[in-house]
Amino acid sequence: MTFGSLDLNTVWFVLVGVLFTGYAMLDGFDLGVGGLHLFTREDDERRIMLNAIGPVWDGNEVWLVTGGGALFAAFPNVYATVFSGFYLAFVLLLVALIFRAVAIEFRSKQPMRWWRQMWDVGFALGSLLSSFLIGVAMGNIAWGVPVDARGEYAGTFWTLLRPYPILLGVTTVSLFMMHGAIYAAMKTEGPLHEKLRGWIKNCVIFFVICYATTTMATLLYVPHMAARVRANPWLFSIALVNMLAIANIPREIHHGRDGRAFLSSCVTMISLMGLFGLELYPHLVLSNPEVANSLTIHNAASSQKTLGIMLTIALIGVPIVLAYTVSIYWIFRGKVKLDKMSY
Repeated sequence: MTFGSLDLNTVWFVLVGVLFTGYAMLDGFDLGVGGLHLFTREDDERRIMLNAIGPVWDGNEVWLVTGGGALFAAFPNVYATVFSGFYLAFVLLLVALIFRAVAIEFRSKQPMRWWRQMWDVGFALGSLLSSFLIGVAMGNIAWGVPVDARGEYAGTFWTLLRPYPILLGVTTVSLFMMHGAIYAAMKTEGPLHEKLRGWIKNCVIFFVICYATTTMATLLYVPHMAARVRANPWLFSIALVNMLAIANIPREIHHGRDGRAFLSSCVTMISLMGLFGLELYPHLVLSNPEVANSLTIHNAASSQKTLGIMLTIALIGVPIVLAYTVSIYWIFRGKVKLDKMSY
């Protein structure tokens, strides 16, 4: 099970988690900007918000594709079970992501108000639906889904829409909206910037309420998702970092340090995903009620040779993706202004 001193199964569990965390952190803010898009009625302000994410939104989705590819290569049984069992949900997610992409490109092609309003609504709904479905998927992974002895999903689409996954879906929407509001404030100036500062306060309140509710529901109804922290008290430091990062957001916004507030929001997302992965490990798909049918990093993994070869490829490819991401953000740093090339 090892390559040198490395447990390749665990390494790939961590790597897949890092890729999906990168996606949540990067695409999360442009999904959040989409969720906030209709809160302003001024055409110029909506265009500025689109241009804030314009150079980076499609690159952010590379992390989702990379994460999905890594999951397929390292844990093909998980990929097969999740993508077949959650088929309709994933189709809805893809439609939402595609429709919001089309809305971004088509929105300003015509000057008519009805045309732009139609695509604005599509952009906002696509962003909100995408955020919600991502949260619902994570909620089902945490709660557990019915898996039979062959490792196949044994439920229906409606099985996925239970109260806890729906709660996690709403919490994800609130998190992305907070993240998006902070990013948009960091990229804008003038009246829209001041407006966004007010939105950040409301988004933080919305997220904290959802987060507190989800935490209580997890402790009461999904206790296995807190078992490792209870067994290893030192891991509570991650939860403490998470709480301090959330508390630091309004402080940094109050002092006008939007960049630091955005970093605090990123730390919030990283620590949340870290806690999620720690409590899920070594499971990848938890079977409920038949826990014995769960897919883990051991019974659902590719061969050790495959994991070793793919790790070599990943050590080459992931830094390239990271370098591309950093370079794009560096090139398009600074405040957004409207010009003839704008959306």
